[in-house]
Amino acid sequence: MRFAKQFIVMLLLALPGFALGELTASGLPATSTWYFHADFDEMRGSDAGKPLYAWLQREVFADVREDAGIDLDKEADSITAFSAVESGAVVSIEGDISQDTRDKLLAMAAGADEFDTLKHRGTTFYYAKGDNHEKNNKIEVDSFENGVYFTFALEDRILATSSREQMELMLDSKGRLPDRSTGRGTLMVLTAEKSLIQAGIQADQVEDDGDGGWRSNILKNTEQLAVMVADAAGKIAVETRLIATQPEMAESLASIVRGLISLAMFSEDMDPEVSQFLMGTTVDVDGSALNIRVALDPESVVVALED
Repeated sequence: MRFAKQFIVMLLLALPGFALGELTASGLPATSTWYFHADFDEMRGSDAGKPLYAWLQREVFADVREDAGIDLDKEADSITAFSAVESGAVVSIEGDISQDTRDKLLAMAAGADEFDTLKHRGTTFYYAKGDNHEKNNKIEVDSFENGVYFTFALEDRILATSSREQMELMLDSKGRLPDRSTGRGTLMVLTAEKSLIQAGIQADQVEDDGDGGWRSNILKNTEQLAVMVADAAGKIAVETRLIATQPEMAESLASIVRGLISLAMFSEDMDPEVSQFLMGTTVDVDGSALNIRVALDPESVVVALED
């Protein structure tokens, strides 16, 4: 694994996130194009989240511990990443970060092709850039292909950005974004009392693969897409909300989704457990919004992830 992948994986998976508890729309810039939030602390403490967190321990945290010598299980609480049109990507990380972890991350960065120690109003931050930064071939958003700016200066937090300007802005505000009201065009954020994972994207940021299939037809008629995974009475509840370009299109997309579910349910190759999940899936339309909801057994979700 090359430096770029190593370092970003460490930032995204090894360390605690933006703020404990659920993410809300006011915690994102108004021009956000995508966001991702995972609350590891909630996973550890909830009935539905524990099996999912155990899977992360086996499949993600153990690999990082073996490769980098950092025990993420003891330090990771949550994470938020997002990208805004005018300022690029941000990973803001919060939790009980050990000095050993900080030292190892800094040593990893110092071994990059480019590395620099910088200052902003007396606060130290760093810049690192490795070789072969791969551009995401599915989502056209700013990322870390031009290097990463990061700092340990904020209390119980690691902050990383894709631009120096955004880093300095975040340092000035102590890592917080100004509250704002939501309005039309603002990226939606789904919330729940025990949210585990939240994600969303402006649909025009997803490339159309041009195959003319159902995926392309859905995306080209969608303005926004949001997904939330939460603990609901011990089940893993998954909610997906899609904002279509117009109400008629939402109804059409609902028909497509229902048809896909029906085709999958009656497939001879479909596992009985998966068919049972699909039978419990609800699809409804409210104006231009298409909502898809399903509640799953946590252990079955883990089995599906392992497959």
